[in-house]
Amino acid sequence: MSDQSDNGKTRINRVITRSGDDGRTGLADGSRVAKDHPRIRALGSLDELNSALGVLRARDLDPDLDGLLETVQQLMFDLGGELAVPGTVTLTEEDLVEVESQADTLNAELPPLREFVLPGGHPSAAWCHHCRTLARRAERDLVALAATDDGVNPESRAVLNRLGDLLFVMARLINQRTETPEPQWVRRGER
Repeated sequence: MSDQSDNGKTRINRVITRSGDDGRTGLADGSRVAKDHPRIRALGSLDELNSALGVLRARDLDPDLDGLLETVQQLMFDLGGELAVPGTVTLTEEDLVEVESQADTLNAELPPLREFVLPGGHPSAAWCHHCRTLARRAERDLVALAATDDGVNPESRAVLNRLGDLLFVMARLINQRTETPEPQWVRRGER
């Protein structure tokens, strides 16, 4: 398998390397760590999140939401690059402000919440809620890595936190735009 980058250089020329059979994997800086290392857990959570975002984007979404999710996927790949090369900083305060701004813009289209929302409604909204939970797990894994490695970019942790908020708002907006009732928690005794 071969993949050409923009500059014509081969980025990946072999998928099967057998180098991970001993329970260790290589980082982009050439170092090797155990596959259950906190850095690899965080990378795995990001990969799972990005894959789920791809599934969400494969659904029939409004173009503005699809474009926003493409930007988010790019950010998550940038964050993965930070983790693959320890000490690298890619995400910035501008990225954080952009994610916050997008969440605020989408939220302005929504009515205020009167009760807790249950994940569900339109299938795309339900999948967006799933992506939100994966973003929260990726955030927790990044926080766990930061507890043992002071080289973790604090802006990246904050971006993941705001991404969870953005995905929550987006799920609500998908339900509204598709005119799908938003499932809400009903207090015990009122059900």
